[in-house]
Amino acid sequence: MDYTIFIPVLISFALSVVMGPVIIPILRRLKMGQTEREEGVKSHLKKAGTPTMGGVIILIAVVVTSVFYIGDYPNIIPILFVTLGFGLIGFLDDYLKVVLKRSDGLFPKQKMALQILVTAVFAFYMVKFTDVSLAMLIPFSGGRYLDIGWLAIPLLFVAVIGTVNGVNFTDGLDGLASSVTVLVATFFTVVAVGTESGIEPITCAVVGALMGFLLFNVYPASVFMGDTGSLALGGFVASTAYMLQMPIFIVIVGLIYLVEVLSVMIQVTYFKKTGGKRFFKMAPIHHHFELCGWSETKVVAVFSIITAILCLIALMAM
Repeated sequence: MDYTIFIPVLISFALSVVMGPVIIPILRRLKMGQTEREEGVKSHLKKAGTPTMGGVIILIAVVVTSVFYIGDYPNIIPILFVTLGFGLIGFLDDYLKVVLKRSDGLFPKQKMALQILVTAVFAFYMVKFTDVSLAMLIPFSGGRYLDIGWLAIPLLFVAVIGTVNGVNFTDGLDGLASSVTVLVATFFTVVAVGTESGIEPITCAVVGALMGFLLFNVYPASVFMGDTGSLALGGFVASTAYMLQMPIFIVIVGLIYLVEVLSVMIQVTYFKKTGGKRFFKMAPIHHHFELCGWSETKVVAVFSIITAILCLIALMAM
């Protein structure tokens, strides 16, 4: 076992912990406070004014740590690009919303166009500059791969953009997206080390950055990651899965993200079809459980435990 692989976890964790007390006051001064919706969960109104855009702490920690390893581990380049690319889209969105007070941030069309652009560059790089195939490992198949030919490219766009928005929807409670994603990143680290895929430094960096960030993000949060963090983490999860030829496994380890997206889609569709009735008390689904009487910390704990068990199932499925 090469113990040097744990060094990026420690570097990234240290950077995250050190940057928290520096960046959070800056965000507060810039008035990057979270605005809570009046029609939302009432207990969340007290969070108004908590600084958001804390995702920059995660991004800086991951980027700085990864830079040390790029020379020896070129396979981390596409993952770093996607993580940073989506993080910058999120940063732009947060900046427009919070600093320039444009309530919608980026317009949906602008956001989608930028997401498609980042995904397209990733797909091009993967096909042209890496020896990683788009064939996908089939869970529980004893190591068989599924090759769907050119259809793999449109699927890549759906998987990447879907995962990014899934993580974005999951980021609605103190520590929820961070807790779920640190487990997913740990799973990918175990797989990366076991398969010697050459992406371990960045998966380790994300684990370390999130553990450091969680010190400031657990309930009651002193900072939120904002779209800067959630879109970056979504990009990380999707691109890592592809570099390991495991996009199908996103459905297992990232089931929480999928359920969050589906809950929003079901709610919106049901609302329109029934002329204003709601399927859930509130969507995304973590708010539904809150309105059923669960505390915020209970939702985060349960969703994290589910993810941990799903990660173990995914390891068995390899």
